[in-house]
Amino acid sequence: MKEFIQTLKNIWSLKELRDKILFTLGIILVYRFASYISLPAINLAEVGDLLEHYKNQGGNKQGAGLLGLLSSFTGGAFSHASVMALGIMPYISASIIVQLMGMAIPYLQKLQKDGESGRNTLNQITRWLTIGVCLVQAPSYLTSITQLFLPYAQFQSAYYVEPNSIMFWLPSIVILVAGSVFAMWLGEKITDKGIGNGISILIMVGILSRLPEAFVQEMAVQNGKGGMGSIMILIEVLFWMLVVLLAVILSVAVRKIPIQYVSRAQARGGVNRNLMQGARQWIPLKVNAAGVMPIIFAQALMFVPGLLTKFDESNTFLAGFKNVFSWQYNVLFALLIIIFSFFYTAITIPVNQMADDLKRNGGLVPKVRPGKETADYLDDILSKITLPGAIFLSIFAILPAIVHGTFVQTDAFALFFGGTSLLIMVGVILDTVQQINTYLLNHHYDGLMQSKLSRTTGY
Repeated sequence: MKEFIQTLKNIWSLKELRDKILFTLGIILVYRFASYISLPAINLAEVGDLLEHYKNQGGNKQGAGLLGLLSSFTGGAFSHASVMALGIMPYISASIIVQLMGMAIPYLQKLQKDGESGRNTLNQITRWLTIGVCLVQAPSYLTSITQLFLPYAQFQSAYYVEPNSIMFWLPSIVILVAGSVFAMWLGEKITDKGIGNGISILIMVGILSRLPEAFVQEMAVQNGKGGMGSIMILIEVLFWMLVVLLAVILSVAVRKIPIQYVSRAQARGGVNRNLMQGARQWIPLKVNAAGVMPIIFAQALMFVPGLLTKFDESNTFLAGFKNVFSWQYNVLFALLIIIFSFFYTAITIPVNQMADDLKRNGGLVPKVRPGKETADYLDDILSKITLPGAIFLSIFAILPAIVHGTFVQTDAFALFFGGTSLLIMVGVILDTVQQINTYLLNHHYDGLMQSKLSRTTGY
């Protein structure tokens, strides 16, 4: 505890680091304040009643998939008709599109290799594409909130303007696009002048903002059961801490491939063979190289089975796909995550390029020939570690459905026991701690996480 307090003092004593942290906290405050500003045409006082009525009609199960994920990422702004309802997700979508297109379009591939100027051009393309994504998502969002609540005549006072008129649609679309661009700008400011990872930090803040409310709801339900409620709350907290620990392990676990670097003179046999050890380093191949992307892709596709119920509403098996806590939904969800884990890892980890770079720089894997054999070796290792990583990730993603109803009673708190939200929180916190550690170590201070694990994994 004394070391932790001393570390906090060290952080506060560094003016540059202190200013960056305070600047980041100020931006977060602005972002959270903006998320509570409703669209001008929406009566915010009525929105809470609308959402509560929708949940009572069973909407909490059907809307807890990708829409629930979007609401979580925006800190509830998505489900409260806020000017920041789209949040930072259009920028994330645009970044994914640019990344995937970069594997097929030569111009984007060239930009990726052009250093700083190329990255600036890619960032500009991503910004413009973000506006394009917003122009598609904003009308879809407005359609959802109008069609969802219009059937309930008792809630018509939620709209100051006729929801089917141009006076509702045009200003609302412009404001939603502006709100998303503003969120993107805030994230970039945190990256430039704050502690870095601005976009990720805003997503994490949105997720964390919903945790206290979810925990209070769970406590209320458990305490309503009598004396065992407090014990169950304690068990839930301890289990949640275990899940967080497993998430940390999944995020930092790597398979280290030993690499030897030898000079050209050594490679030509100009020195004694005993001296041909060179500088030994490692290639860290992450067990979960795809991160949370397989879960996001899988959740996007899970709308398809739910749509099939419209063709046969009496089919109870298909109806299960509309409930994110049903076994049908989660079995298919887990299989899609495993498939996308292999797909995303294959397209984002360039083993051929890694092998070529090693050969060009005089590096080699012991007992493996440079070039194609090295690429095949790396690909084989990557495939072997991706399988357990994908299985672990799929179990982690469906864990909320496993704990829901067994000892966690509320939907909101169950969603924090795994899935995208928890993985993002853990990943961003680890990255932020690493950033702070870098500043401290550069000024000869011990970091926040000085351990054998942090020294070997980089976290």
